[in-house]
Amino acid sequence: MVFSEIDAGYSVEKNSITTFKNNTSADRYLYMIAGIHGDECEGVFILQKVFEFLKNSSEVIEVPVIVIPVLNVDGYRDQNRVNSHGVDLNRNFETQDWSPEFKKKKNNPGPQPLSEPETQSLSKLFDEYPPGFVISFHSGKPILNYDGNAEAIAKFLSAYNQYPLKQNTDKPLPGSLGHYLDQVMNVPSITFECPRLSEEKSLNDIWEENQTPFEKLFSSEMIKCSL
Repeated sequence: MVFSEIDAGYSVEKNSITTFKNNTSADRYLYMIAGIHGDECEGVFILQKVFEFLKNSSEVIEVPVIVIPVLNVDGYRDQNRVNSHGVDLNRNFETQDWSPEFKKKKNNPGPQPLSEPETQSLSKLFDEYPPGFVISFHSGKPILNYDGNAEAIAKFLSAYNQYPLKQNTDKPLPGSLGHYLDQVMNVPSITFECPRLSEEKSLNDIWEENQTPFEKLFSSEMIKCSL
């Protein structure tokens, strides 16, 4: 695939949110987003490796793709979960159950939905390039959370990396991107949670357990059918 950088807006501190679009246009796009939480470098690394594969492999199925390597650019720079306003971007989307209440500082949803320039930028991108399917890369406990009609893709990935599956409707997450896509936009999504770095696992180890599932996915017609 051939990608070009597109204008996608800025962070709280006016840093550009680097975003790429391939040269295939359509009514709906596959989005891949990492770094919503700035302290999750593992998810950022996995998306970087997937992006390299898409750019360099002749085996990929041509589908319209938008890649956001790091949404929370200020938080990623400082290795903070939240953005420079102290807001958890994955609680700042305009879901039906959004609430300003929070128990943990790290889950601060902000003063109102889409109060943050980073989430506003993503919302504007969705308006310009409507999503058909979204994969959001995170890290923590290995799991494939999915919202909407995303079970087939989640099962495909799980068959290779053996990560457990969980439908996000099982757990309320007010303001989360997955719930926003499902409740407001009727767009399926996967919140891909890979392991954290440890003495037992390096970044390359984490990629090794995910290289085959992603390369197989993007070399199959299943990814085209998801849109």
